[in-house]
Amino acid sequence: MNSAEPGAPGSGAVLDGRRRWQALGVGLVAAFMTLLDISIVNVALPSLERALRADPSDLQWVLSGYALSFGLVLVPAGRFGDVRGRRNAFVFGIALFTLTSALAGLAQSPGWLIAARLLQGAAAGVVNPQVTGLIQQLFAGPERARPFGWLGATIGISTAIGPLLGGLLIAAGGPEHGWRWVFFVNVPVGIVAVLLGWRLLPGRVTPRGAQRRFDPIGVLLLGVGVTLVLLPLVQREQWHGPTKWLLVPAGLVTLAGFVGWERRYARHGPPLFDVRLFGHRSYALGSTIALLYFGGFTAIFFIFTLYLQNGRGYSALVAGAAITPFALGSAVASAVGGRLVNRYGRPLVAIGLVAVVTGLGLAALAIELVPRVPVPWVTALPLLVAGIGSGLVIAPNQTLTLSEVPVPQAGSGAGMLQTGQRIGSAAGIAVVGAVFFSALADGADAWSRAFERSLLTSAAIIALALVAAGADIVRNHRGRPRERGRPVTH
Repeated sequence: MNSAEPGAPGSGAVLDGRRRWQALGVGLVAAFMTLLDISIVNVALPSLERALRADPSDLQWVLSGYALSFGLVLVPAGRFGDVRGRRNAFVFGIALFTLTSALAGLAQSPGWLIAARLLQGAAAGVVNPQVTGLIQQLFAGPERARPFGWLGATIGISTAIGPLLGGLLIAAGGPEHGWRWVFFVNVPVGIVAVLLGWRLLPGRVTPRGAQRRFDPIGVLLLGVGVTLVLLPLVQREQWHGPTKWLLVPAGLVTLAGFVGWERRYARHGPPLFDVRLFGHRSYALGSTIALLYFGGFTAIFFIFTLYLQNGRGYSALVAGAAITPFALGSAVASAVGGRLVNRYGRPLVAIGLVAVVTGLGLAALAIELVPRVPVPWVTALPLLVAGIGSGLVIAPNQTLTLSEVPVPQAGSGAGMLQTGQRIGSAAGIAVVGAVFFSALADGADAWSRAFERSLLTSAAIIALALVAAGADIVRNHRGRPRERGRPVTH
């Protein structure tokens, strides 16, 4: 580290206590803003469709294009931040996100909006691994639990509260132009984040002459592999016929080639992603749990919004408000979970998964038993239970997953973790969405039946994550006599 003043531009020094939390605050605001745009656009689709005369394929690309480009750049952007400085990557990503948000809000045609969303998603993918890497850089050991708790709350709340904020903005802006404010709201926040990010975030921590090689073949293999896996998932409704699913095994083969290349590249220099991280049980298991959990978790809000607006005729604002109990439960439990994870480890994650599965099951049961009660009321308590469980999953699991990742690999390690989350989200929405739409053809009360089946499908996917967590707890319990006295890392 150099001897420059902590926190000064270009400094690699560790910031003092107050400055560390200020830097973290800027990062969390940026993470909230970029993750919010995954779900906030859902409730804007009807007004956007009318205003731009967009067809269903256009709308699908408005949603899926963001997720696709987001997932593509996570690992390369994380590695770039590791090598060239996380502040540089963060400021660039937020500046690009702000610009593309303005362009999306000004869109005059579907093509214009799709192009802006693709760039906006890529910018979000640049930002997010820097936030996680920043926590790894500024905090050490058990001290990381609290900031990871706040990051977990940010992830959970941004995903859950997106429809509510979108509904509020559309109600304020009117049915014709309200959708534009869904994008414009990012602009003033982004400008402030750019200025504060440059001022507060620490600069480069690696020597300027070190680790300059950037593994372009690894970038290409990972990009092609992720694209082949994600594309048929995010375009499942627009690409008809089964042949599109051939891209998934092709993508998996390409990703296997990426792993082989990274192993070989590591003999000559720092790879894009060090696959030896999967040799740490904490990282391998935590990544698996994250992939499965996000496969069930993200799909909940997709089907809930469709059910409330299209099936039951609620407004965008009411549809968004109905998810608020989940967001509140997630916010509170994330902060608590961040403080408890060092004491309880993986069992805390398992408790959270049980709560989520239970809450979703109760929501499906409540709709079945009391069909005459307004949906937002009958699902409020079950969603609160599920939200509390979610708060005990996301932040603690992220803390445990990254506990053994070295700081120089924090960005790429976090990027790969988030790439798995994006793939899980896309796959989960594809599976749960297929169950939902197939059940709509069942006849009487089809919408409620479709929603119930979809909730149970989401719960089943999350239950797979619970099986993985349970297996780790059993294994850890059997090995406890040999590991007594060691800190919790899995």
